[in-house]
Amino acid sequence: MTAQHPYRIAIDLGAGSGRAFLGRTESNRLVLREVHRFHYPPRPMDGHLRWDAARLLEGLNDGITRAGAAASANGGGIDSVGVDSWAVDYALLDADGRLLEEPVAYRDERTDGVMDLVFARIPREEIFARTGVQFLQLNTLYQLFAHVREGLPGAAARLLMIPDLCHHHLCGSLAGERTNGTTTQLVNVHTGTWDGDLFARLELPRHLMPELVPAGTALGPLRPELEAALGVGGATVLAPATHDTASAVAGTPLEPGWAFLSSGTWSLLGVEREAPLLGAAVAHANFTNEGGAFGTVRFLRNVMGLWLLESCRREWEAAGSPTPLGSLLDRVGAVERFVGFVFPDHPRFFNPASMVAELGASLRETGQATPDDPVLLSKVVLDSLALRYASVVQRLEELTERAVPGLHVVGGGSRNDYLNQATADAIGRPVVAGPVEATAAGNILVQAIARGEIASLPEGRRLLARNAELRRFEPRRAAAWAEAKRLYQEIEARS
Repeated sequence: MTAQHPYRIAIDLGAGSGRAFLGRTESNRLVLREVHRFHYPPRPMDGHLRWDAARLLEGLNDGITRAGAAASANGGGIDSVGVDSWAVDYALLDADGRLLEEPVAYRDERTDGVMDLVFARIPREEIFARTGVQFLQLNTLYQLFAHVREGLPGAAARLLMIPDLCHHHLCGSLAGERTNGTTTQLVNVHTGTWDGDLFARLELPRHLMPELVPAGTALGPLRPELEAALGVGGATVLAPATHDTASAVAGTPLEPGWAFLSSGTWSLLGVEREAPLLGAAVAHANFTNEGGAFGTVRFLRNVMGLWLLESCRREWEAAGSPTPLGSLLDRVGAVERFVGFVFPDHPRFFNPASMVAELGASLRETGQATPDDPVLLSKVVLDSLALRYASVVQRLEELTERAVPGLHVVGGGSRNDYLNQATADAIGRPVVAGPVEATAAGNILVQAIARGEIASLPEGRRLLARNAELRRFEPRRAAAWAEAKRLYQEIEARS
């Protein structure tokens, strides 16, 4: 460990943009500072929607350089660095560790219809019993099956998930980290290793898969050439909980029994458990068991999330009517009546040509008015999300046979006070919001625990709770929301 003032770098990659954070423990609290933000939107290339890997890695390098300079200016040095990212997407390397092609993005159309082809070989009930993972057509299982059908590059020697690719770039590691590995629907839920029988029966390339290591594993020192180029010496590359939701949950000061909601482009709502929860009821509800930091299990359900509103705002801006989020939410909050509801998780909203048009079509098909006003359509989206969260919380309680006393919201969506209040109203329980940067905080905490600076995850969460800016929302308007829930449930049942 750096002898004096050890700092850590967390690189948090979202689906299109990334950020670099500098962090350290100081006076019994976690100090976190964003030092760089960069973008790498997917673009059509070679017949698919692909990530710009060079641009992503350039942003990663710049973030480390800026973090190192900031640490040096404060009299410290960089002790460790770790990368987390979204799940399911992967890269292929040759035997010399060179990237063979730009990684395909999960919203690409190559997985359309692939799930049915997979189920023709292995029943979905058996896949769930083996993996404990929810069925989404974007899962790595279906992406890899589609890739094999199309033809893998002949020189392919290693498959790495996106954060593992970044760690390979930094230190040459060819390992995979377990929390992200568990999202692929290719890891056996009982053994924690790649399910060889699934690979064999689906004719998938088991030999490409990396060894899975737990969060907190030291992967190696920075490559010497990068130390010189980035101006950061003596740093160790550490695997945090590389799935961004796993890092976010690690960075959430959860109260006992409460559910978590990692709110952003996607919403991931669930509880932390010590063991997976399987069975037909869980499979039917499409809940998932994903690996968490230090042996925990994240039992959760994916919800489409703020992708719906973000897509609408991009359309309105492209049409010459920009809608700044702050003022939009203020105007939404001034609308007291319910405008309408949609089922946010309908496949039609996954990647439509026009989200505005698709929302309008859904409203018309369910006999509801279609508002032209962006404020009213935004209210439809946000109220529908809150009611979807309430539906998931109810199912969560039924499956776990435990009451959920409250919901803790973290991530970018935790700043959306309208949605936070609507969620409290819909679930009829308190909502606590913050920290916004739970993912970066969890990334840094895992690194600090791995280096012996913090004793355990509970201690790290207590440290976070001491200085986190948390806001509490109590439920209100019970009768109005009960009627809204009744109307929404009819729409969800039809979907």
